[in-house]
Amino acid sequence: MAAGGLAGLLPAQTQLEYALLDADTPQEKENLVYQYLKKMDSRERDLTVPELGGDLQWLNTEGPISLHKDLCGKVVVLDFFTYCCINCLHLLPDLHALEHQYSDKDGLIIVGVHSAKFPNEKVLDNIKSAILRYNIVHPVVNDADATLWHELEVSCWPTLVILGPRGNMLFSLVGEGHREKLFLFTSITLKFYKEKGEIKDNNIGIKLYKDSLPPSPLLFPGKVTVDDSGERLVIADTGHHRILVTRKNGEILHTIGGPNSGRKDGRFSEAAFNSPQGIAIKNNVIYVADTENHLIRKIDLELEMVTTVAGIGIQGVDREGGAKGEEQPISSPWDVIFGNSVSGTQEDDVLWIAMAGTHQVWALMLEGGKLPKGSDLKKGVCLRFAGSGNEENRNNAYPHKAGFAQPSGLSLASEEPWNCLFVADSESSTVRTISLKDGAVKHLVGGERDPLNLFAFGDVDGAGINAKLQHPLGVTWDKKRKLLYVADSYNHKIKVVDPKMKNCATLAGTGEASNVLGSSFTRSTFNEPGGLCVEESGRLMYVADTNNHQIKVLDLETKVLSMALPILNPEACDVPDNLPVQRDKITKLPKLPKSAPNIQLPSLTVAPGQTIQFLLKLTLPPDSKLNEEAPSSWFITAEDNSWLLQGQCLFGEIKDVSCQTVIPFQLPRSCLSAEAILAVKACLYYCSKGSSACMMKGISFSQPLQIASTSQGSLTQVELIHAFLTN
Repeated sequence: MAAGGLAGLLPAQTQLEYALLDADTPQEKENLVYQYLKKMDSRERDLTVPELGGDLQWLNTEGPISLHKDLCGKVVVLDFFTYCCINCLHLLPDLHALEHQYSDKDGLIIVGVHSAKFPNEKVLDNIKSAILRYNIVHPVVNDADATLWHELEVSCWPTLVILGPRGNMLFSLVGEGHREKLFLFTSITLKFYKEKGEIKDNNIGIKLYKDSLPPSPLLFPGKVTVDDSGERLVIADTGHHRILVTRKNGEILHTIGGPNSGRKDGRFSEAAFNSPQGIAIKNNVIYVADTENHLIRKIDLELEMVTTVAGIGIQGVDREGGAKGEEQPISSPWDVIFGNSVSGTQEDDVLWIAMAGTHQVWALMLEGGKLPKGSDLKKGVCLRFAGSGNEENRNNAYPHKAGFAQPSGLSLASEEPWNCLFVADSESSTVRTISLKDGAVKHLVGGERDPLNLFAFGDVDGAGINAKLQHPLGVTWDKKRKLLYVADSYNHKIKVVDPKMKNCATLAGTGEASNVLGSSFTRSTFNEPGGLCVEESGRLMYVADTNNHQIKVLDLETKVLSMALPILNPEACDVPDNLPVQRDKITKLPKLPKSAPNIQLPSLTVAPGQTIQFLLKLTLPPDSKLNEEAPSSWFITAEDNSWLLQGQCLFGEIKDVSCQTVIPFQLPRSCLSAEAILAVKACLYYCSKGSSACMMKGISFSQPLQIASTSQGSLTQVELIHAFLTN
């Protein structure tokens, strides 16, 4: 048994830690650890870890693992973690490096013991998503009831426990920042037990969950923002380590970085990011919170260049700052937003940064200026603005004395009477405000009054402290309605807050983690949405629905969740510079068989610049399936109205008829005629399951357009439905 849990290790390991402080050379340190192991190994009774329950769920393995059978003869590092915790994430690079140096053949196994803080983190599918997001490649057990945590009397996240080959506890390391000790203790333990002949070199059955995933256009998108024109979106495609700039119909304009993680400035084709999160765009400049590189990056869309403007590429521990950006170490920036200094003459001369890793809000001075309660600062300086660095839910009139707990989302209301930053403070499950007049930090909704209680979470609509959230990651301000929207991530909802009354209510989502495009906001579902934004006009909201790998579009006027934004690769789109080029491309489109029906649709009144979404729903005859070898596709034509097609995505593949295909089409801002006809056509190749016979069938939908001069709303949906009845 683990008599006394980790406390049983404390006397001997404390003695070792003090001796290591006095050791001058690596050899001395190794000898001290070796002598410690001899002492621990010769104890009358091992401090053993109890067996994990056989009913626990395992990930990244071929089946359940027994600590005392399967891992007998291995040195085991148990990582007690919870996937929301920034300190746990900071530890992962150390574990990646350790398993890169030693494999199971060398006798080392790392086992993640997921011990949830939030109820949402107990769900296996959510842990699966986190394992993929953070590229965890060792076995992970879902200890949802924290059984082993309590048995060993673990007290905080993260905690590492190193076991010998008999399941005997040898060392514990609490918190982050122990890389040198982790490598020292592990290497000497392997050496010690190899000399004793107790290390086995058998393989452990690893089966990575990520290997079974189908490819998708987006992978765990963390944040999304829209430019002032409303025409361009910027998406942090976090899991693909890249930034996408798209049109509002989803057509990709720029791909910057990816698909692999890295750290490199330069041209778009060579630049590299590592799990980027927050993004802010102004004109043709984008700033990026390059989270796992601990950097702030600048993207220039005109020059097509990426540069680093803050951070040194390794995790910083400085809680004050004040150096020039590229010389200032920072820690896990999670969001960025433009703002104004107190004394500056230029708009957007400050970049506010949610510095999740040090539980603070920082500022990068894009021009010289002054911050509230601060002195004059030079251009390029990066420094702490609010937060002591202690992980707390502490409000205070003095910004440096306030405490945050992993701030992960920022938004700004510059107008009176607000003139503040809104902060999604994830680990305290609150939304807070920071005054841009005097820096005072105040509570808005969620959490509770005790600044040290970071467990006051839930899913309750209400006012102020009576409202409850669960690990919110994003906020966005609606200038038109004077409302704040919150990505209540672990409740899988979007909430709306009236900052005047401090009321918080559910706007969208059922609370179930799934992917339903419902007929109304409250029937639609999300899965850990991480970020959101509202276009300047106040009509559309875009949500980074992180674990569904989608950007969802919500119409705030009709209260309809209109679609998941289709991400369209440039090679699948026709973006002509001139019409002759376009005509050449159109000639390559498939020709429909003469028997293809032509369905006349009712006339549609639209306005210049409006987006039409065609929802194509096709049904094959019974016992038929699409021929995977032949390219079924949709395409758009407009005879005698080729001006309609300028800059449009004109064709795309149809890979699955069991779900509808969304075809976006945006009318030009300048229309050459008051009437036009658009044709949406589909060409399908399908086979009868019972024979080798394959068919080519087609369908054409003719959509007359009446183009009005006044706005008809920003989005209209048209269903295109047809069933192919016989073979």
